[in-house]
Amino acid sequence: MASSTVIAINVDRERVALAPPDSSKSQKKKLDRFYCQTIASILNQKPTNGHDMRKLIHSVKVGVALVLVSLLYLLGPLYKRVGENAMWAIMTVVVIFEFFAGATLSKGLNRGIGTVLGGGLGCLGAAFAQAVGGVGKAIVVGIAVFIFGAGATYTRQIPNIKKKYDYGALIFILTFNLVVVSGLRADQVLELARDRLATIVMGFAICIFISLLVFPIWAGDELHHSLISRFEDLALSLEGFSKEYFENDNHREKKSSANFSSKCKSILHSKAKDESLVNFARWEPWHGKFGFSYPWGKYLKIGEDLRDLAIIILSLKGCHDQSSEILEESVKEACEGIIASLAWTIKELGESIKEKSKCRYEEMIVPKMKPVRIEVSAIVNPFALETCLENSDGLGFASFVHSLMKMVEKLEELAKEVEELGQLGGFHENS
Repeated sequence: MASSTVIAINVDRERVALAPPDSSKSQKKKLDRFYCQTIASILNQKPTNGHDMRKLIHSVKVGVALVLVSLLYLLGPLYKRVGENAMWAIMTVVVIFEFFAGATLSKGLNRGIGTVLGGGLGCLGAAFAQAVGGVGKAIVVGIAVFIFGAGATYTRQIPNIKKKYDYGALIFILTFNLVVVSGLRADQVLELARDRLATIVMGFAICIFISLLVFPIWAGDELHHSLISRFEDLALSLEGFSKEYFENDNHREKKSSANFSSKCKSILHSKAKDESLVNFARWEPWHGKFGFSYPWGKYLKIGEDLRDLAIIILSLKGCHDQSSEILEESVKEACEGIIASLAWTIKELGESIKEKSKCRYEEMIVPKMKPVRIEVSAIVNPFALETCLENSDGLGFASFVHSLMKMVEKLEELAKEVEELGQLGGFHENS
């Protein structure tokens, strides 16, 4: 047993001796090369679309802003002036730097107004409590905290204030309570409030400078392009519906049904996005095609009309599924022409907003809609009504025609809204 053990040890030693001396170094080089290639592939990976690029730009901008505001801590002379209050500047950057420039402006101004009002009233409350002195000091502070806290909380529930100034009211409550309560124990409450306000202003200035001047991302542009894309989606949905149900094809593909239905459903969920973008766009300064007092509110009304059209398009599919094949053949050509005209009109309206040119409702839209109305009315002729009554699927046909008529009326309302947008927004005349 002992001799066999010695032989095994000698064999291991020979193996160790025969192994290359720098094998571990070669493995380390391979690992380093692998990691370098992986990192390089990540860095060289291009964004899939423009939105991904904007996300990358926003992330870099936030990083730069944090580096700049951290200099208040890192540089000795600046730290001596602001001290521990530099943390408020860092918190300001983290809290108010948003993706869109309008959102950053909105939160920054709300934070500034809330800080000034809360700090000013807090200082007055603390000074008054100090003047009262004794037990009355705590009573005065308690009453002030209750009145201003309850009042500010109530105002946050008012819809108009909640949309624009909810964050400012929240900061007011926070700042007022901090200042007025700290005034009971701190003798230098005015100096404390002044230093904190100064650092908050520093953080706000850095955010605004980078957000507005370094590759700005405008909420107005996002809202404008989003609205245009919905016009295109509606037109494509109508064309997809026509191809699926009215083309002479024995092998109809039902995939297009899911396609145009998904486009319409995505439009139905656009209300919250529109409202937030309009709120941010109203805070933004003049930029590009959009000047001061641009009618952003019209975008909400147009978006509502587009959602109504999306509902009607979805109802067309349900109504058509209930109609008979014989009835479909009798009105197929007329329906194809009507839907093609409606899709063309939607594209024209979207193009006028895209190019910021007046749509000329009386000159272009009315002449196009008038024959469409006549065609829809022609479908509901006495013969077709008699066929409807005799056919068990006649209700589906009647609902289908009603939906077409409803779409024509809604599209005329939409055209008027687009025309008003062109007048209020200063669109140029279409040559």
